[in-house]
Order: sequence, then structure tokens, then C-alpha cells
Amino acid sequence: MTCDFLIVGAGIIGLSMAHNLRKRYPDASIVVLDKEDEVGRHASGRNSGVLHAGFYYTADSLKARFTRDGNRAMREFCESYKLDINPCGKVVVARNEAERQTLHELLRRGEANGVEVRIISEEEATEIDPNIRTYREALHSPTTATVDPRQVLEKLRHIVVSEGTRLMLGNPWMGNLGNNHVMIRTHTLTAGKIINCAGLYADRIAQAYGFGARYTILPFKGIYLKYSGEPAPVRTNIYPVPKLENPFLGVHYTVTVDGTVKIGPTAIPAFWRENYRGLERFRPDELTEILWYDAKLFATDSFGFRKLALEEFRKYSKRHLAELAAGMVRQIDAERFDTWSTPGIRAQLLDKESLELVQDFIVEGDARSVHILNAVSPAFTCALPFTEWVIEEYID
Repeated sequence: MTCDFLIVGAGIIGLSMAHNLRKRYPDASIVVLDKEDEVGRHASGRNSGVLHAGFYYTADSLKARFTRDGNRAMREFCESYKLDINPCGKVVVARNEAERQTLHELLRRGEANGVEVRIISEEEATEIDPNIRTYREALHSPTTATVDPRQVLEKLRHIVVSEGTRLMLGNPWMGNLGNNHVMIRTHTLTAGKIINCAGLYADRIAQAYGFGARYTILPFKGIYLKYSGEPAPVRTNIYPVPKLENPFLGVHYTVTVDGTVKIGPTAIPAFWRENYRGLERFRPDELTEILWYDAKLFATDSFGFRKLALEEFRKYSKRHLAELAAGMVRQIDAERFDTWSTPGIRAQLLDKESLELVQDFIVEGDARSVHILNAVSPAFTCALPFTEWVIEEYID
């Protein structure tokens, strides 16, 4: 079997890539592989559904550009196909003067990125949501919204199939046989160009083609705690001031597309790449490798890993997670946050040389293959314009 383009991975990046490739190359043969029997089985389908606005990132980053553009593109996509969207916005709150100053840094970043964002008073914040608690000021992002990730993925799946792309689900990439021959479960496939959108295994596939040698995926488990009952405790997304030196945004309130409120996520170091629950999908080789890097990070305390790891494991306690969220609101019924969400794994890229977490998207490739590394949050928001850019820079 042969094709012009072989996309490995049927998550939001892989499906967006197929859709945008079809626009550029209407007569091309495009195949999308995935080891699972449905699209978006991992990070994409377990996503929080938040469409971020783009004010967290420095203006010279790919994330800044494509979060801003992706927010607009995904909103338009949902509206054009009549998919559910909750335009609930976001408020970032401060606890003290130092955090209030960081709000102004986020404002500067947002303005530099061309994002609609503003500093509001405590009184204005409570007009948006009466339950908000903040120190003097807060940051308001009116364009932040939430969507249903599974609904978006299913619509994209339907679109790319109707456009003539072949989905080969339940068919994992199993090896590089050279000269763009790929071993898959059922046979050998030959591609004009291989596009690696494999998420948790993007580094492994990239390294089989001579790319990504300095990187490895370090998995972090994210879980939310959902609120049961009525009325909902908040009506907008409420976030703390983040620690700008690492890519995690801290425990926050998310209002889903159907109005459900949840707190989280965790960023608990996982022990293998698909370490969702118990020993399911256990991989001893991954356990050994990940423990090696975790030990190095613990010994060097790179990016404050010791404190991060210890704090994150405490978040398996529902009570502790609710306590972390309590400071952002005036009142909270902690007992009503009682149901764990489906866990997800953040495929966070680690630079093996510097032992730092990579903050931005990374793409490497040549005439034969392209590898999208570190497509982590806010990749769901960024997917449509980001994959257009990858095509322009690495494929056209």
C-alpha cells in the first residue's frame, strides 16, 4: 500500500493535519494511522475542553501565536458546525501583592500577543462571578470558552473521512523499514511523507527517523474533581496566578460546556506513558526509563521538581484538592466535589541535556518526515492554525 502522506496519530493534531493537508493537496492520498480503535483516545479526548486565549506565553513563542489564532478558529469551527460551546470566560485571581504584579505581566503578554484581556478591580470581578475572591485586582479574559472535545473530534473525523482521507484505526506504527516504508499491524505501507503526530510516543517515532535525540517524553497525570448538585458554585473559569517558570497552570475551576464545575487538574508524575489507573497498560521498559529521569530531576531539583512532585502526589486527596481551590472563592462546599474525572496524561517534553521542561511546541523534520514534538496544552486550542503552519514550513 502506498500514499502521499502518512499521518501517525488520530488525535486533534493528526485530524487537523489531515483536514488542512486536504485543503492544500486536494488530490493527494492521505492515510491516518492510530493504534487505538477510535480517534482521540488519549490526550485529545481527555482534554478539559478549555479554549485558551493566549496571554500566558511570551510573544516570541509559537504557543502565543497559535493560541490566539486557534481560539478564534476553534470558535468559528464550533459555530459553523453547530457544536456546543460555553463562552464563560476566565478570571485569573491573585492572593497577594506579588501575585497582583504577575497579573500585570500576564496583561503585558496578552497585549503583546494581540489578545483581548484586561485588569479589573475586585468589585468588577464579583460582578462577573459573585463567588470570586481576589486581592485588589484580577485579570479578565472574555474570549476563553469551553467546548466538548469528543464532539469536536468526532466532527473532525467525519470531515476528514468525507474529504477522502483513509483512517486506519487499530493499526499502530510498528517500525521504520527505511525509504519511508513503515511496518504496521496488517502490512507494510510506503509514504511520500510521514507526519508524526503521535503525542505520548512522538519522541520514540521521531528518534527512529533520526530526530528528537535530545528529548524524551515525561508523562504527568491530570485528574479533575467534579462538583455534584445544584446550584453550581461558580459560573466562569477561575484560575490562580501561575508560576511562569513551569508549564502547569495550577489548580483552578473549570466550567464545562454543559455547566459542570470541576477543580484541578493535578500534574502528578506518571510512571509509564499510559499510566491512567492501577497497572493498566503497564510498560516495564517505560517505568525504568521514567524513574531514571525522575531520579535525576529529584537529585538536581531542576525546575523545582522535588517540591512539585511531593505537592502533586498530595492531590490524590479530594480534601486537599478542595482546600487548594478554596482560596479563589468566597465559599466552597468541599464535600460536593466528590467525583473524579477520567484521568489524562500530559505528554510533556523533557530536554535531556538541560533537564528542563520544554515550554514551547517543537517541530523537526526533513524532506521525508516531519515530527511534532511537545504538542501539549494548549495544543487543542492551537490545532487548526498550528497544523497549517507546519504544512507551510515543513511540507509545502
